[in-house]
Amino acid sequence: MTNDSLTASKIVMTIMVRDEVDIIDSMITHHLGQGVDKFIVTDNGSTDGTTEVLQGYADTGVVDLRHDPVHRKQQSVTVTQMARDAFTLYGADWVLNADADEFWVAQDHNLTLRDAFSHIPKTLRSFVVPVIDMTGAPAESGSGIERLLYRDTRPEEQLRSIGLRAHSTHDSVHIGVADINVAQGNHYVSISSAGSPDPAFALEVYHLPWRSWDQFRHKVENAGRAYEANPELTPSPNHHGMRDYRSLKDGTLRARYIARSLSTAEIEQAESGVHPYLTPDHRLRSALVSSVPDTSFDGDTETYERTVGLSLARLDLAENAVGDLRKQLTAKEERMVQLESSLVDSREEIAGLKAETRQLQAMVEAFKSRRLIRFADSVKNRLSR
Repeated sequence: MTNDSLTASKIVMTIMVRDEVDIIDSMITHHLGQGVDKFIVTDNGSTDGTTEVLQGYADTGVVDLRHDPVHRKQQSVTVTQMARDAFTLYGADWVLNADADEFWVAQDHNLTLRDAFSHIPKTLRSFVVPVIDMTGAPAESGSGIERLLYRDTRPEEQLRSIGLRAHSTHDSVHIGVADINVAQGNHYVSISSAGSPDPAFALEVYHLPWRSWDQFRHKVENAGRAYEANPELTPSPNHHGMRDYRSLKDGTLRARYIARSLSTAEIEQAESGVHPYLTPDHRLRSALVSSVPDTSFDGDTETYERTVGLSLARLDLAENAVGDLRKQLTAKEERMVQLESSLVDSREEIAGLKAETRQLQAMVEAFKSRRLIRFADSVKNRLSR
């Protein structure tokens, strides 16, 4: 292994962002402290002050700020171009394609990203990085950095009981190349991996997806309208963004948001170390100051809406179960039709085979009769001599 393969001389991060003013300043600050050299950021038509925050960093040369105000879920194309430019314009050795609500770190708290990458050979080409969903108490507003303090590893069965489907998919990091392709969501890249880093230098991503009611409502509305504006994209009926958008329209999204967040009892269990799937982790809170302070819910309102949200989640489970049963019933009915059709075909085939058999039997009998006649004639001929 050469020294060049272990030297991370340039780390570039790409971000496509829209209306993330509550967290974007903390996110950039965090990654600067972690050793990221350059940010390529595409602002997707923000209207909440995000653009102005980014412009401040662009004025210092830290951020290459681009503007794409079209809202058509064009993340894959946009991020792919930024990832390519990370190499062709800035000579990136490693490229991190991130979202505004992600905080990349080395798993070893004593290391920065730069420390870790200095021990990760470029010969790996690409590798996946686990994404840890951070959760905590709900809030009306705020970045959540000082509130979302619990690593969430609850099994999918428990997630479904509060209205979620699954944990976040891993991210992918890759070396700088001119022809990279990044799949929508930053989860997959076109460069095949040649392995994983030494566990001593492994990475992970803190993910803060549901930071406050204000942020979540706005995010869901933006995503839903972007899908509506892009008919070429056809998310499944169960796509989380579109399900949330339907909830926003029918007025139940706030209750669902609260149900996804932790209750006081769950937080107490996590803090006392008795919750099997929620682990306190104050790393971000210790390192960062929230740019937008949290505003808590009214206690009585939160309790009531949590009850509503959990009831809606149970209703979703029941509807999903009915839907699964209907799919099974439809599949069995289709199979019955196939079997019945096959049976009709088989009966017709059997009747045809029987007719052919009778014809063959008649031909055999006729053949036998002709042979007997010829044999009898030959006997008579011999006797007559």
